[in-house]
Amino acid sequence: MLEVIQPGLETSVQDYPGRIGYWNQGFPPSGPMDSWSFRLANILVGNEPGDAGFECQFNGPTLKFGVDSVIAVTGANMNPKLDNNPIPMWESVAVKQGQVLQLSFATTGARSYIAFAGGIKTTPWLDSRSTFHKAGVGGMEGNAIKKGQTIPLGTGQGKPGRKVKEDCKPVISTDKTWMIDVVAGPNDDWIDAEGHKRFLTSDWKLSAKSDRTGFRLDGPDWTFTDKAHNKSPEHGSEPSNIIDQGYPVGAINLAGQTPIILVNDGPSMGGFINPYTVPSSSFWKLGQSKPGEIYHFNVISVDAASEASIKIRQLCSESSII
Repeated sequence: MLEVIQPGLETSVQDYPGRIGYWNQGFPPSGPMDSWSFRLANILVGNEPGDAGFECQFNGPTLKFGVDSVIAVTGANMNPKLDNNPIPMWESVAVKQGQVLQLSFATTGARSYIAFAGGIKTTPWLDSRSTFHKAGVGGMEGNAIKKGQTIPLGTGQGKPGRKVKEDCKPVISTDKTWMIDVVAGPNDDWIDAEGHKRFLTSDWKLSAKSDRTGFRLDGPDWTFTDKAHNKSPEHGSEPSNIIDQGYPVGAINLAGQTPIILVNDGPSMGGFINPYTVPSSSFWKLGQSKPGEIYHFNVISVDAASEASIKIRQLCSESSII
């Protein structure tokens, strides 16, 4: 077992790809925001890429081990220490019973991932151990971990000293700016040429009013085609209103003039247009960005997005480990 000495900020149990097949019942996929770093952490300790581990947001936890284990910490740099001694990131590390792992504030990136040999063995809910905070399901009693809780761990055969090759890691921004790929649609025809130009050439600041449901962006106003202004009443009164429709994961949902990227715990449908969609291959960048940082957007094709996702999946394998 693993004892929670300090929980950090919304440290939660997640697995990959999360809770698939239940969105029509109101349960989004959840899972890790940066699945690239998450999967590599699992591979380092000998797990399957999708086994349950911890996602640590902005400020990490302090954990005491009740058993010997092998762990790996990836993603944001939260300066991990074992019994107050620094340990390397992107590398598997042996831990003895009674030792204490401590993560602090993220100095680079936003979310760290901790994998344990054998994985976290909380009770699955709808085929996933991922925590969906707003419904209170999955993970540890449906919420972020709490001080004093004990976390059940599986039994694994991890080996210490395994490292991720340098060119197989995601490159986390150090200048507070991010280039995010997007695919046009499904409602790009509601935005006029000037609106598209503004979106693709402007700075968009990630708002502090963001969470695992949606990332709000601050930036210039949008402009719309005639289709958005001259429409039947059931589409609503605002140019960004549309009759209720399904939302893809990653949709840039235009609520009035405020774009909101619908991320892992986002809604499945609603009455706003989605001019662009962030593909899964760029989600890791969302997961590693902090409020106040700047996004720039770059349009790619669906085929290019698919190829990028395949490349990341190939990197999340034994071939990336030395």
